[in-house]
Amino acid sequence: MRTRTSSSAQQGQAIDLTPMLDVVFIMLIFFIVTASFIKLPGVEVSKVDANTADPYKKVGILVAVSGNNEFWIDKKRVETTALKLNLTRLFNDNPKGGMVIQADNESNIESVAKVADIAKDIGISPIAVSVEND
Repeated sequence: MRTRTSSSAQQGQAIDLTPMLDVVFIMLIFFIVTASFIKLPGVEVSKVDANTADPYKKVGILVAVSGNNEFWIDKKRVETTALKLNLTRLFNDNPKGGMVIQADNESNIESVAKVADIAKDIGISPIAVSVEND
């Protein structure tokens, strides 16, 4: 009979971690690619209190209307004349997502309605207004 050498016994004790690391990196790439990133509007708004607010999960576009009726998208102040152009660009990037308007307590309803009308003309649906929950 043949006796085994000590080198074959040492080979069986080593654990190869390469396949496990490959799986972990593939999962990491998968989660990064499938994650949806929410862009903040760039201005802090004081939201209106509401009793009948329904949660809205599918956000594609986020627009803020500040207290002095300025429009904010992607942390940049947007002029009224460029609002339709910016909303069209964002809608083309994510046509399945809806839009949420964050309106400040001090903003005019005309400003919020202007954003909603432009979004409706572009074809963005659904359109929601963000309120503060109690």
